[in-house]
Amino acid sequence: MRIIDKLFDQVETAETVIRTREKKNKLTFLKREKAYHGNYQHYCKSVMLRILLLPAAMIMHIALLLRHLMFDWGLIKSKAFDLPVICVGNLSMGGTGKTPQVEYLVRLLQKNYRLATLSRGYLRKTKGFLLARAGHTYRDIGDEPCQYLSKFPEIYVAVDEKRKNGIEQLLKLSPAPEVILLDDAFQHRYVRPGLNILLTDYHNLYPNDFLFPAGKLRDIKAAARRAEVIVVTKTPKIFSPFTRRRLKEILRPRKNQELFFSYLSYGTLKPVVDNPKRYFPKTITTILMFCGIANPYPFEEYLRDKCTDLIVHDFPDHHDFSEKDINEIVKQFNDILGKNKILVTTEKDAMRLIDSPYFSKLETLPLFYVSVEAKFHDEHGRSFDEYILEYVKKNTGNSRIHP
Repeated sequence: MRIIDKLFDQVETAETVIRTREKKNKLTFLKREKAYHGNYQHYCKSVMLRILLLPAAMIMHIALLLRHLMFDWGLIKSKAFDLPVICVGNLSMGGTGKTPQVEYLVRLLQKNYRLATLSRGYLRKTKGFLLARAGHTYRDIGDEPCQYLSKFPEIYVAVDEKRKNGIEQLLKLSPAPEVILLDDAFQHRYVRPGLNILLTDYHNLYPNDFLFPAGKLRDIKAAARRAEVIVVTKTPKIFSPFTRRRLKEILRPRKNQELFFSYLSYGTLKPVVDNPKRYFPKTITTILMFCGIANPYPFEEYLRDKCTDLIVHDFPDHHDFSEKDINEIVKQFNDILGKNKILVTTEKDAMRLIDSPYFSKLETLPLFYVSVEAKFHDEHGRSFDEYILEYVKKNTGNSRIHP
């Protein structure tokens, strides 16, 4: 009943909040509401739908709780490995910035350790363990591993839906990796990592969300207790002590948990392919942005400052662009008046586009991508880097930092 009362309170206060904020900054607020909730009527409908779906979410909660208890009681076995294993994951269905976080760890560790990333390889057409090599596409290994392979050719990049088997196969390599980074494996409890890093989006913190299908959580909130590190991602670059305290009050980390805060840093526009026939305007008036990521809002806000008019074309997360999709993008771009216009997508989407059989339709257009990196706010105590390096240095085996 408390959950239902909370949801009804959200409906009652939504209109008041909207009117107040519109008076302060109508344009910015409407953009934000459009990105996260839509208009007021849509928001009310979504809350009512959430209430109707709560019984199904409760059933899922019971099923997930039983699964966790079976691992906790040892009825289902999990395996630890004799090397540092760092897991990066979340409780939600995506959009927390796992890929930039994994890349951050690669940059931090690759100079001193042999690294391997191990992912599931979401939506790939292959099965089982596969060590990524030159020539593999997103259909072979998935888009995130394809991006890791492109940016970090000196590390091992592997995929396996069974992470335990994946680690065992990696350890058979010569030379074997010294540190393994598990990408999106917080729910994969058949492996017991030495260090769990849990990500939560600043705009949608997991304590404020609900379990699927009533919300976007794929795991129970109590699972967060297993994390040694919690990172609030996508925070504002200007980050006040007041905001820091407020987030800590919401998340309520345990004594054995470290809390860090990161933000996204976007790079410059880069051509998806170098094509001398491609036209690039000296002044950019209009940007047609298209992407298939879980939360495009930060990317959208970044591009708004780069042009006068931003046109957004969203696709589902990990979207495999069809010929129809690309034809629609080309038509939409050609229908834009004037020449001071470009197409912009994300680095992850570019990985899928360049291997598409229909990419030739875009090759002569001014198509660019923007890379993104995770960066951390300065801390008064130990920094995130120091924490990770201390774990890797002290843990030749896969023991945990905290007993």
